Amino acid sequence: MSTAQPEPWLRGTHTEIDPVRRAVLHALLLTREDILLWGGRLQDDELDASPYGLPSVGFQMRHITHSLDRLLTYAENQPLTSAQLRFLAEEQLPSSSREALFTQFEEGLSQAVERLLKTDPASLSEPRTVGRAHLPTTVAGLLIHCAEHTQRHTGQAVTTAKVLIAMRSAISSV
Repeated sequence: MSTAQPEPWLRGTHTEIDPVRRAVLHALLLTREDILLWGGRLQDDELDASPYGLPSVGFQMRHITHSLDRLLTYAENQPLTSAQLRFLAEEQLPSSSREALFTQFEEGLSQAVERLLKTDPASLSEPRTVGRAHLPTTVAGLLIHCAEHTQRHTGQAVTTAKVLIAMRSAISSV
C-alpha cells in the first residue's frame, strides 16, 4: 500500500470554492508539489541544463509563474505592463541562483493563488481578450487555461528533471 498522499483534487479540500476556481487551485497546488519534488532533487547546475534540447527546469519554473501573471492580468481585464513583457523576454535566461529561482517560483505561485481566489465567481462568464490580437475568451476560459498551461509546463519540467537524474545516475555508475 502506498503512503503517498493523493493529488490535491482527490483530497476533498477547498470545497467552499466554486468548481472552476477549485479545479484551477488544485492544479496550481499540484504544480507546487511536483516542482518542489522533482526540481528539488536537481543540483544547482542542472536547473538550467537542457538535456537533449529539452527546455530547462529553471525556464519552466520561470515560465509557469510569469505566464500565470500574464493570464491573470487578462482575466482582471488589465493590459500587460512593460515589466511583464520584459519578464517574457527574459524567461530563457539562466537563474541567478537556486535560492532565487525557488523563491521567485514560490512567490509567483502564491500570488497567482491569491489572485485566483480574489476572482469573483460571478465574473466567470464575462468576456475578455488575450494578447495584441485581442483574441476572445472569458474569465473562466482564462482561469481554465491557467490550469492546463501550468500543468503542461509542469509535466515538461518533471520530464526534464527525470532525464537529468537518470543521466547523473548513469554517469555515477560508470
